[in-house]
Amino acid sequence: MDEVRIGIIGLGNMGSMTANYLLKNEVAGARLTAACDIDPARLSWAKEHLGQSVRLFNSADALLEADCVDAVYIATPHYDHPPIAIRAFARGLHVLTEKPAGVYTKQVREMNEAAAASGKVFGMMYNQRSLPIYQKLRELVQAGELGNIRRTNWIITNWYRPQSYYDSGTWRATWAGEGGGVLINQDPHQLDLWQWTVDMMPKRMRAFCHFEKYRDIEVEDDVTAYVEYENGATGLFVTTTGEAPGTNRYEVTGDRGKIVIENGTMTFWRLTVPEPEFNRTFTGGFGQPECWKCEIPVRQPAKDGHIVIFQNFVDAVRSGTPLLAPGEEGIKGLSLSKAMHLSTWMDDWVEFPIDEDLYYEKLQEKIAGSRMKAGATARTLDVNGTFNS
Repeated sequence: MDEVRIGIIGLGNMGSMTANYLLKNEVAGARLTAACDIDPARLSWAKEHLGQSVRLFNSADALLEADCVDAVYIATPHYDHPPIAIRAFARGLHVLTEKPAGVYTKQVREMNEAAAASGKVFGMMYNQRSLPIYQKLRELVQAGELGNIRRTNWIITNWYRPQSYYDSGTWRATWAGEGGGVLINQDPHQLDLWQWTVDMMPKRMRAFCHFEKYRDIEVEDDVTAYVEYENGATGLFVTTTGEAPGTNRYEVTGDRGKIVIENGTMTFWRLTVPEPEFNRTFTGGFGQPECWKCEIPVRQPAKDGHIVIFQNFVDAVRSGTPLLAPGEEGIKGLSLSKAMHLSTWMDDWVEFPIDEDLYYEKLQEKIAGSRMKAGATARTLDVNGTFNS
């Protein structure tokens, strides 16, 4: 295929940004031919900015049925990612979807099954997989430079959001609108990288999500999660939107040393002798392995990560280039966030793979409870002292 005709579904911040760089031909072999949004204001923007060569539609189904695209990029609210992708696969289209893969793993698993049955290219917009610093960490882990992984720690608390951010849209930070808080909105990239860089998913998790801790929202705004891996390693993930100044520090420790990513740099404390060997042979009273502090050089990204992932997706459609972020892997990071919710709701450990039916049941309870609370709050006294519902 010489050229991939692209349709954008959803013209919010990400959709409009993508439309702009596609129109500037920043993705080789891709041509924007269609776009849609249910908001008339966004369609007016599209009519003014995208030109007459781009067909506009007021629904995803209308675009999918128009036979004017080879692939779609889905940039809608989270709940809509899987159902739209499933319909696109049924129409024989390739799919690239924004993160997160969905809101709950059951719907994402159905999306993955539809992708496999279609034989079409399925990509996820995990643009931070394109960053050289995380690629280098994955490379070092896979090459055995750290030896056996013993611990992973990620403190990602620089997602500061004021109350005004949450007040800017009624759908924000709600179970019905977003399906979660910091874990589903801000952290999907880090949750994906947490498992991708070490190529390990936990076997079980104990998490503590706090709701309305720092902000007047119904979903989580502060989380601490502890995980155990099959090989005996442990891990910690800490995140919040209510802390200033925040921290972004990722540590991976093995029996041959430790790698730390912080402030855009990578430091490798490399043991000259693996810890198990030193422990086995050392006979003194006190001592530890000799350690070299190595600043690992990491090249700067040549292009915006979003464009890199889109180019990789188009190359996969045109010539079979392996995907950097296969869509089917979106369920991994989502499973981590869903386990954090479920562990908190059940006040217990959660085993992987998580109980998808139980999670869905609990999520529906949260949505129903939120709606009941909203209905009760709406019955407020008006100026004359009577109730308005």
